Parts: sequence; C-alpha cells; structure tokens
Amino acid sequence: LGRSGRDVLTAYVLGVEISSRLGSVAKGGFHQVGFHPTGLIGTFGCILAAGYLHGMNAAQMTMAQGIGLSVAAGSLEFLEDGSWTKRMHPGWAGVAAISATALARHGFVGPRSAYEGRFGLFPSHLGSHAAACDYSLATHGLGKEWEIDQIAVKPFPACHFTHGCADAAIALRNQGVRAADIQHVRAKVAQEVVKTVCEPVANKRRPANEYDAKFSIPYIVASSLIHGKFGLAELEESALRDPVTLALADKVDYEADPASGFPKYYSGEVIVKLKDGRELAHREQVNRGAADRPISNDDIVAKFMDNAMQAVSRARAEELRDALLRMEDFGRGAELAAVLAGR
Repeated sequence: LGRSGRDVLTAYVLGVEISSRLGSVAKGGFHQVGFHPTGLIGTFGCILAAGYLHGMNAAQMTMAQGIGLSVAAGSLEFLEDGSWTKRMHPGWAGVAAISATALARHGFVGPRSAYEGRFGLFPSHLGSHAAACDYSLATHGLGKEWEIDQIAVKPFPACHFTHGCADAAIALRNQGVRAADIQHVRAKVAQEVVKTVCEPVANKRRPANEYDAKFSIPYIVASSLIHGKFGLAELEESALRDPVTLALADKVDYEADPASGFPKYYSGEVIVKLKDGRELAHREQVNRGAADRPISNDDIVAKFMDNAMQAVSRARAEELRDALLRMEDFGRGAELAAVLAGR
C-alpha cells in the first residue's frame, strides 16, 4: 500500500487499543463460556488496523466490523488436550480482518450493530454473562486515555492467569523451601480462571505436552518450586516427564481466591505445608508485568532476544531488534518487511 513505517506503528497501536477496549466490555466473560478473546476480539482490532492502512471511510469501517462478526472465532477447547489451535488464533484474527476489509471496500454489506445488536458479538457469544457487559468501557476516554499503556507484558512463557502463582512459588523456593520437604500445596487463584488453568485436575497434573503445561497451575507451581524459575527449559519434553516435578504436581490443589484482583490483576498465592508441620505462604496481588508493576524495557528486549535466538543467530536477532525499535524511521513499510524477511 506504500504506507510508512510510522503508519504501520500507528495501525499497531490502533489495533491493540481497540482490542483492549472491546475485550474489557465483557469483563472476562468470554473465557467463562469457552471463547478465546485473542482470536475473537482480536479480529475486530485487526479490522480497524487494516482499515486504517487502506484509508477506509467510516461507512466502510462499519461494514467491515459487521462482516467481522461472521468470521471472528477462537475456541478454548485446546485447553482440554493441549492442542495447537491457540497458536493460530492471532494469525487467524489477521486473516479474518483482511477478508472483512476487502469485502467492505468492494461494497459488501455487513450488519451495522456488530457488537450490541440482538445477535451481535456480546449478546450472541456471552449468553447469561452478557448482562454484566459495560459498553461504556469501549469508548470511555477514547483518544485521551490509552489502554495500550495498561498492557501487561508476560515475564513467563505461560498463560497470564498462572503468573501470580508462579512468582509466589519462586519466592518460596528462594526462601529455602525444597520439594522433598513438602507435604501439600495450595494455590489460590481467581474463581474466573479456574476453568482455564485448574480443571480438569487430572489433566492439569499430567500435561500432555508443552502447550498443555502452559495452562496448568499444578505443573507450573510444582516446576517453579523445584527450579526457582519458569522458562522455556521447563517446557521441554524431558521436564514435562520429570518424576520429581510430577510427584509434586500431585500434591498441588487449588482454591478460589476471594481477594483476587482479577481481571485487573492476575493475583496468585501459594501456601506450602511442610512435613515438619510448618506452613509457609507467599502472595502476589499484582502480577509482575502489569501496568502498576511493569517489567522494564530492557527486560522486554532481553525476552525478545532469548526467544529470537531459539531460531536465529545473535547477529540476526540484533538486526531484527534494531529494525523493530526504529519502525517509524522507515519511509515505506515494505522496507521494514524486507528486513524482517531477511531480503
């Protein structure tokens, strides 16, 4: 399209802002009924981003969002068996958005009430949870208050709902708790996330693969207590089959936390009962990486480098890092794309 790197960056900010605002309307309800917001809500953020890059007018944007209602998707069924479909949801949101904006630009007519209509996104997908929606959150302070500033960056390669408990377990490990001394573990999580990271308990204690493990409170708490960290190494096949970790996972139970800060924060608490009768606890009310407790820009760059170097050399990772951090300096987005593609 001949748009600049700055335009690409603007489109990114727009897409994240819209997705965050639309997601907040449901107050966590999509997870409760089995929809994954990244694929579902992400489609609409991508539609606005693509529409901006195409220079679409308001009428076309309205049609594109209406069309998006019929192509947006994302099921949480992957939680049951560790299947790979969650990995396609971010990309599918982009595919669906490109299709919806292409149709709208060529005059295809979509519903006008994509969100609040009788069969719009929130009423049709949330069922009884639709009554809790706050539509004002989608536009409150629009253009003045930026939800992108509230984005929580993950310090762990796992479901965000597990992060409070992971850090709590690591803190207990650092205090001297050892697996051999543990009789029982209780992990306290928000009631709203139980379906995602705690149930069914038998599956969570024996993750079928690394993707399954990312959504398992028993496995992540056990692994964090043993290793004092939780990174990519703890998701390797050998780690998933480690008998010591699995034995400790069998001792991890969960309970709903009435004091959780969810959905603003992904709070977590781990309570360990030792064989000598002592009980030790650590609580993380505000998860590390949240807007009120951010990780640093250097931490984010380090995370990028660690991940990138799983696939490319350090020199190539540095080239990618530098290009992304100066995205707005590219006169044409195509020049940025060429660097990313290694051309």
